[in-house]
Amino acid sequence: MKNTAILTLGVGAAMFATAAYAGMVDDIKKRGELICGVTTGLAGFAAPNDKGEWAGFDVDICRAVAAGVLGDSMKVKFVPTTGKSRFPTLQSGEVDMLARNTTWTFDRDVKLGFEFAGVNFYDGQGFMVRKDLGVKSALELDGATVCVATGSTTELNLGDYFRANNMKYVPVVFEKSDEIRAGYIAGRCDAYTTDRSGLAAQRSQMPNPDAHVVLPEVISKEPLGPLVRHGDNQWGDVVRWTLNVLIIAEEKGLTSANVDGMKGSTNDPEVKRLLGMEGEYGARLGLPNDWALNIIKQVGNYSETYERNIGPNTPIGLTRGVNAAWNKGGILYSPPFR
Repeated sequence: MKNTAILTLGVGAAMFATAAYAGMVDDIKKRGELICGVTTGLAGFAAPNDKGEWAGFDVDICRAVAAGVLGDSMKVKFVPTTGKSRFPTLQSGEVDMLARNTTWTFDRDVKLGFEFAGVNFYDGQGFMVRKDLGVKSALELDGATVCVATGSTTELNLGDYFRANNMKYVPVVFEKSDEIRAGYIAGRCDAYTTDRSGLAAQRSQMPNPDAHVVLPEVISKEPLGPLVRHGDNQWGDVVRWTLNVLIIAEEKGLTSANVDGMKGSTNDPEVKRLLGMEGEYGARLGLPNDWALNIIKQVGNYSETYERNIGPNTPIGLTRGVNAAWNKGGILYSPPFR
C-alpha cells in the first residue's frame, strides 16, 4: 500500500509538471513573443540603444530564450523593472522570466518561490568615489554618506560591511539606477555602492569617468542570473539550458558566424547533440531539435555577447576574470550536454 501511494504521488507529480510546462510554453508560442523583465536601464547590460531597441548582456539572455522557443531572437517584449518592483512583477505573471542583475540568494530561491536558471555573471559588491576625495580603501569611509538602491541585497551588504568594521555611515536610498547615478554626480553622497559590474556601467555614463575610481574591496558574493517562477520545472529547464548553450558554444568554438558550417563538419559527439544532429534533445524540452543552433546563430556564444556588450573594448571595459571559461582560467562551465 505504501509503495502504491509513492507510485501514485510520482505519477501525479509528473502529470503536474507536464501540464505546467505545456501551459507555459504553449502560452509563449500562442502569444508569439517572450515577455522578459529587465532593469530600467543599465549601460552594457540592459538599455535601449540609439534605435530604441533593447540591447545588452542581460538582454541577450532574453533574446536567446526567444530564439530557442520561437525561432526568432527579436520576438521579445521587454518590461523595465526596478529593484523593488522586479519580484512582484515576476510573481504576478506579468513577465515570463527576469533577466536583470539579480543575485541568487536562499530567500529569493526558496522563500519568494523563484527558480534561478544559473549564473550568467559572477560579481561582487564594491564602492566608487571621486578621485579628489583622496580615499584609497573602503575602510576609510567611516562617517560617509553612501548612495544605494533600495530593495536590494546591496543595501543589506552595505549595512553588514560597516557594522563588521565598526564604522558608521548614512545611506542615501534611491529606487532606480539612473536616480542613484544622478544623486552621486550631484554630490548627495560621498560613495556609490552596487555590484562592481554596475559601478563600471554607471561610471561609463558619467560626464568625466576618469574623475571616479572603484575602490579595491569586494565585500560580497553576487552570483547574477536569470530566474523564473517555481511550479514549472520544464520551463525552468528551457531557460537554464539556454544559458548553458551559450556557455557550451564558447567552449566548443561555436560562433554565430561558423555554426552552420560546423553542423556539417564536426565529429564532436557533444556538438552533434547540441546542434540537433543526434538524439532528440530539443524534443525533450518541447522545442525543435535545432533550438540550440538558432540560439547560437542569432545571439552568438557567451564570449560574443560578453565582448560586444561589456568587454574590454566597450565603454564598460570589463575583463573576463572569473567569468572566463573554465579552460581559460575562469570558473564558467556548463553541465555536460548528454
